[in-house]
Amino acid sequence: MDFDLSEEQSLLKDSVEKLILQNYDFEQRKKYLKTSEGFSPDLWARYAEMGLLGLPFAEADGGFGGGAVETMIVMEAFGRGLVLEPYFATVVLAGGLLRHAASPAQRAELIPAIAAGTLRLAFAHAERQARYDLADVTTRARESAGVWRVSGEKSLVLAGEHADRLIVSARVSGAQRAHEGIGLFLVDAKAPGVSRRGYALQDATRAAEISLSDTQAIPLGVPGEAFPVIARVVDEAIAALCAEAVGVMAAMHEVTLDYLRTRKQFGRAIGQFQVLQHRAVDMLVAIEQARSMAMFATMMAGEADATERRRAMAAAKIQIGRSGHKVGQEAIQLHGGIGMTMEYKVGHYFKRMTMIELLFGDADHHLAELAAAGGLIAV
Repeated sequence: MDFDLSEEQSLLKDSVEKLILQNYDFEQRKKYLKTSEGFSPDLWARYAEMGLLGLPFAEADGGFGGGAVETMIVMEAFGRGLVLEPYFATVVLAGGLLRHAASPAQRAELIPAIAAGTLRLAFAHAERQARYDLADVTTRARESAGVWRVSGEKSLVLAGEHADRLIVSARVSGAQRAHEGIGLFLVDAKAPGVSRRGYALQDATRAAEISLSDTQAIPLGVPGEAFPVIARVVDEAIAALCAEAVGVMAAMHEVTLDYLRTRKQFGRAIGQFQVLQHRAVDMLVAIEQARSMAMFATMMAGEADATERRRAMAAAKIQIGRSGHKVGQEAIQLHGGIGMTMEYKVGHYFKRMTMIELLFGDADHHLAELAAAGGLIAV
């Protein structure tokens, strides 16, 4: 199998990496964090100008016709820069739901606005009791006189604090953890009955707790048949997170190597000590293992067989979690005391890596799922 990038993909990679290199050093990132949104609106506009916000959407819907590989390229570059803008929440998560569930009229209305940078979306799905169970939904939707209304509580809504609209999962029928009976609904974030409480996560990105009380909503797709779409979009999101994690780990490794070359002890650079060289090599091996699995997840993101796709994502998430722990812990330890300070960037990379591992299931959760499924390759 040929894993080389096409000419267009190589150009995309170069342009995104150049943008991040010029606009996302650690000091600039601190300034973005101090804005009211917690990210840079100017850079969000730049992403729109470059076509990044419309990248994974079909050209017929107002996008640029990219796929999982293009998303992988962008997410890895964003991981290197510790990017704060809600690309993952709006384009990957909510955008994935639009691609797979929205009607042609809804896509025609929403996707061009996303591509232009004038519309930000968030996926309000997780609930406090659900842990990693995607089907555990207690939020309810009911229809009366042709109008749908949603009531319930949503937790850890990524970028939900400043989203213009929300895509909310709600149960129209069935038991609390049943796969059947879940619908997706589009809600104006400022509609009557919506309240939001925003907060910073440990990696400085933003999330929100959202309450909905008899809030008017518009269905995406057929109410009650949304679970396969949610599961598919989460699998695609996991592939994107794996790519971001590779960027995070690669940056941690580079920062650590620079420190080993410059930090002196006993009259010479500590990178000259063989035991530290071995540990740096171990970091590189862990990164390459993660990179291989991230590429595997990217190739499997479009797999139509949900069982095979789920196996692949579970295996990738396991390796990403293990490699992330290895690389992050080594980076912190090899930096010594400075690695624990808020003023130095390596600790911020480790925090983001920790968040990535926990999103949509940590390594232990996916290991249990993969074991229950009979392993990566069913026998």
